[in-house]
Amino acid sequence: MDIAELIQHCIDELPSIDLSQKPRKIVLAYSGGVDSEILAQGLSLFAKQQPQFEYQLVHVHHGLSDNADDWAKHCQAQAALYKLPCTVARVEVTIAPRVSIEAQARSVRYQALLAQMEAADILMTAHHQDDQLETILLALKRGLGPKGLSAMGKVQSFDKNKWLIRPLLDISKSEVEAYAMKHQISHIQDESNFDEKYDRNFLRQSIIPSLKQRWSAIAATASRSAELCAMQQSVVDEEMAARLPSIQRLEGEESVIELAALAEHSKAWQALLLRGQMDQLGFAPPSKVQAEEILSQLLDAKADANIEIKLADVVIKRYKGAGYFLALTKEAPLNNITVLSINELVAQGISCGTGKRLQADLFIGVGVRLPREDEKVTIEFSLPGSTRCQPHNRNKGRELKKLWQEFAVPPWVRAKVPLLCYNGKLVSAIGYWNEKAYLCSENETGLTLKSS
Repeated sequence: MDIAELIQHCIDELPSIDLSQKPRKIVLAYSGGVDSEILAQGLSLFAKQQPQFEYQLVHVHHGLSDNADDWAKHCQAQAALYKLPCTVARVEVTIAPRVSIEAQARSVRYQALLAQMEAADILMTAHHQDDQLETILLALKRGLGPKGLSAMGKVQSFDKNKWLIRPLLDISKSEVEAYAMKHQISHIQDESNFDEKYDRNFLRQSIIPSLKQRWSAIAATASRSAELCAMQQSVVDEEMAARLPSIQRLEGEESVIELAALAEHSKAWQALLLRGQMDQLGFAPPSKVQAEEILSQLLDAKADANIEIKLADVVIKRYKGAGYFLALTKEAPLNNITVLSINELVAQGISCGTGKRLQADLFIGVGVRLPREDEKVTIEFSLPGSTRCQPHNRNKGRELKKLWQEFAVPPWVRAKVPLLCYNGKLVSAIGYWNEKAYLCSENETGLTLKSS
């Protein structure tokens, strides 16, 4: 087994890497266990062959074991032998009820690794074929579909603009151990790997040995199944990229789905498109049961029903035939803002507390008139729905709540729309209309505002 060659094969599979460009850094997730240890040794040989890359070993010190300090020292000593730089990243793992230590440790570990990386860098992990089998079995336990059963890829994009490679993914655990023994590679032994309260350890200690005793090639055949699932998923992803835009529309900067367009698809594709929309927006995918409930409420509930479905990180709402996906956060009501100087507002703009800024300009004959000396200028975010308004292009007035409905502004967005007021009277619903009574004359300097 030539580990440097396995690394090279992964590098060769990166679809857009150009070695003539500025060298990228290869970062190894280095625990000091036998898997990452033989990969570190192989990386040291690869580094001699490929000096155009920068190299870094990163040992994440979780502090969960009494031996953690000794493991860090071991990794630093081995890295010195390999002539590779090593960083020890100390992290804190939250231990709390209903929080998986495995999941939390994995999360902080990847955050620590990301902190050492920049765009186009390559993260290398020491997952092998038996790890792949564990991942597939855990995916089956969770009832995941083809995407989950695709398990781990040998080469994957990572964190949007980085790469993740797993050179040992086709190598069995026994081959890894045999290589370490043959080359007398020193490594640590994490005692927690034998604690079967953790799902992976239970599979590793009690299930997989029995499976291998019965079917010796099961890790290899399961990996082939994962590859087939990955191929199928890639086809679905391609079709998803073609179909998803047909049901989406932009509302401001927000992507929403047109429910009538979604309903034209088959039930299976409705669920896939729902997951695709949520994935695109950065939300966790719903379970099968959750997806069915979401689709049922969005598509089948009465037209006047107030739909609000809360998941772990998102609340899904329906308004005027569209589905909205909103981050599940607690937002305090926005405070009104007093504008002390129109000139300062024009010169600098103003933050309106919604993550956006108001920009102002002055033009002759365009916009609303400037405030008089006796008029207090405020930016407000909530006026009574009964407030009488008359947009600049209307001959008759209407109540504010009726105009919000007419402009299809969802109820949860209305309290975020900045409203320019003089002495508490509405002058402009910024981004929607100016009040007719406050328009400037043809030869008068007018004020225009926009949110960005």
